[in-house]
Amino acid sequence: MPISKIAIGNFREITKHDALKAALAEFICVITFVFPAEGCALVFSKMITTGDPANGLISASISHAFALLTAVSVGANISGGHASPAVTFGAFVGGHITFFRSVMYCIAQLLGSVVACYLLKIATNGLEVSPYPPQLPWNAVVFEIVMTFLLVYTYYATSFDPKKGNMGIISPIAIGLIVGANILCGGALFGAAMNPAIAFGQAMISGIWTHHWVYWLGNFVGAAIAALVYELIFIGENVYEQLPITNH
Repeated sequence: MPISKIAIGNFREITKHDALKAALAEFICVITFVFPAEGCALVFSKMITTGDPANGLISASISHAFALLTAVSVGANISGGHASPAVTFGAFVGGHITFFRSVMYCIAQLLGSVVACYLLKIATNGLEVSPYPPQLPWNAVVFEIVMTFLLVYTYYATSFDPKKGNMGIISPIAIGLIVGANILCGGALFGAAMNPAIAFGQAMISGIWTHHWVYWLGNFVGAAIAALVYELIFIGENVYEQLPITNH
């Protein structure tokens, strides 16, 4: 059971060199993701006043997919390339990261998002990336649960699964594509965050916190369900015993 694999870790873990490097990697990953992805959304929401709104949605989808693909790639060998508190929470539920390290990751991710959004404000001479408060918050929660489930499930299938083999090579591509597809599906309706860090950075810079809880509740529930489903059904309790042992 995943619950039996959950590891709390030790408070001293936050002072370890590898943990600090991993947290810094997550900070940089989120900036790598948020700055170009939200920058594209900012351009179309603040500067483009004519044309088909669908063009903005397609552009945002592509920019988010490419930026996340790159962010996951650059962080994979250091921190796992989570780039999202939801993904980190899903990894924690499945026993792939300790509680203390997951807290470090989340703090670094939130800070990275705030820095990226602030840099965008400076670079665009005061334009702000604004959140998209949903008019129907509980409908947005359902959307976020489903979209985050698909994202974290993709992480498990291509990155966390010890049997992934060569599938890990395409992990960043698959992760970027599912985020792009989800934005095309839910971006126009509810913003399609799938990432509490993005919503947090937007809210911190703009000061708009309306229904901000949607992007924590929906994302964490979706991540937890994905972790439990994949761990219970597809990884199972004995998978690690079945893997070949390599002698070094």
